[in-house]
Amino acid sequence: MSDRIVTTSVQRAELAKRTGSNLETVRYYEKAGLMPEPQRNRSGYRIYGDYHIRRLRFILRARELGFTLEEVRGLLALVDGGHQTCAEVQARTERHLADVRAKIADLKRIERVLAKTTSACSGLDVPDCPILETLNSERTIRRRAK
Repeated sequence: MSDRIVTTSVQRAELAKRTGSNLETVRYYEKAGLMPEPQRNRSGYRIYGDYHIRRLRFILRARELGFTLEEVRGLLALVDGGHQTCAEVQARTERHLADVRAKIADLKRIERVLAKTTSACSGLDVPDCPILETLNSERTIRRRAK
C-alpha cells in the first residue's frame, strides 16, 4: 500500500503524456478496472501519482507484448496480491508465448498461400483470376485447433 502514496501529482493528460499513451487509453483502462481510482484534489480533478504511472506503463508494456486484457488482469492480480512467484509468472508467460508462436505459424501459412496465389496471377485484364478462384475454392488454410 505504501507504493500508492502520491509523491508525484499529475492530472490525466500528464499521466498519458508521461506514459506515451493518450487520454482515451487511460480512461479505457480505468473503466476496465486495471487502473485504480485516483485521488482527487480540492477542485475535483483526478490526481495520479507514481504508482499510477508505473502501473499504466506495466499495462501498456504487457499489451505491447500481446497479452490480452484478461492476461494483464491476471498478472496484475499476482502483483497486487504481493505473493507472486517467478514460477507463476513464467507459466503464464509460457502459455502466452505458445499462443504467439501458433499465431506466427498461422500467419506464415497465410503468407505462403497469398504469395503462391499472387504469383499465379497474370495481372492482365482477363476474366480468369487465380486469386478469386482460390478465394472461391473449398480448400482452407489449415489452422491449429484451439
